[in-house]
Amino acid sequence: MGKESKSSDKIDTINKNPEEKKPLKKPSNSLKSTKGKLVKKDETSLTDVDFNRKKLFSKGINLMADLKLEDASHAFQMILRIDPNDVDALLKLGYARFHMEDYTESMRAYDKVLDIDVTNADAWNLKSLVFYERKSYGKALDCADKAIDSDPTFGMAWYNRSCYLSMLNEVPQSLDALVRSIVIDVKNAKRAVKDKDFMNVRLEEGFKRIVEVVVIESLRQGYHTIGSIVWTTFLDKEDVLKCLDRLMRKGLVIKHEIRKVWSIVDTYDLVPEVANKVGTTKRGILGIPKKSLPKPVKDLKNLAEAIQLITTTIEDEELEKTIEYCNLFINPEKCGQEMIDDFLEEHREIRLFKIRLKDKGLDFLLDNKKKILALLDDMEVSVMKKLRSDLARN
Repeated sequence: MGKESKSSDKIDTINKNPEEKKPLKKPSNSLKSTKGKLVKKDETSLTDVDFNRKKLFSKGINLMADLKLEDASHAFQMILRIDPNDVDALLKLGYARFHMEDYTESMRAYDKVLDIDVTNADAWNLKSLVFYERKSYGKALDCADKAIDSDPTFGMAWYNRSCYLSMLNEVPQSLDALVRSIVIDVKNAKRAVKDKDFMNVRLEEGFKRIVEVVVIESLRQGYHTIGSIVWTTFLDKEDVLKCLDRLMRKGLVIKHEIRKVWSIVDTYDLVPEVANKVGTTKRGILGIPKKSLPKPVKDLKNLAEAIQLITTTIEDEELEKTIEYCNLFINPEKCGQEMIDDFLEEHREIRLFKIRLKDKGLDFLLDNKKKILALLDDMEVSVMKKLRSDLARN
């Protein structure tokens, strides 16, 4: 069962799918040399308690990654000697004990966290896993619900809730929770298709649509043959073929036949309309991905490049080049449509700027250089912010 806490750190070998590791900042050098003596920055103590805590925490995480769970537990217990209410250390101690199958100590650690903060979503979710291992699915479901109450965007809690509902044979509610988890994190779709906890819901139409999402994602990533799709999705070959047939009937996928030396190989692609919406990854002969970005992202990248080009010519006071590059923001076949959609005021300003440059020449450029550069700088900030947001979604 691939369930986990959103607070999971560096324990790839323990967790099948850990969430992103929270970075631990390097401890600052709190001791400075002054006339051969050691003096602390805050002039209170030579012992940096926080430094020791971070060092022990990092040590515990690394030990968990190496499956040295007893040693990891000891490291977290050392932190708790410094601060008995350290929530992160308690969560990690409970998680280490959980993987040692010491469920009593694991539960004790999570209950301690909930005594400190009854709304801690991580603790409720992890506590649900203890009940799951004890096959107390009703209690596990109750804990998952409390985790969701504390954090409605907690994708793994929604996923775990769907598992517990499936084990309780509550099929419609299980599918609803699973869909919610996939909306929050699409990787949960791939996790679900190989999770044995969903045996009760595999024949449902809703689950078949989830399988379709997984196959579409595999095609999007550049895997086009039956073998590569089976390999990347962990689905059975028969399930993949049935899914591809359904997608072709819906008009989402097209089939090609490629003639090899001794045989004909079937390959599958997303139809162009779908590929343009979701973006695709092309792979070279060595399987190295070449990303084909969705059109909105491409437009933003082109706009960012246009801003850099015209900024350079304005700074260099090149009149003709500046006039030429103004067309990049005006021409609908370049970045004009993007400007009208998202930067209408700036679009008008640049059109007016171009007209004035043609009429008044270099003097106008010199007089308005700072003003137009400030406008372009603000635009670039907005474009880059939007670009990062769109790339993160893709």
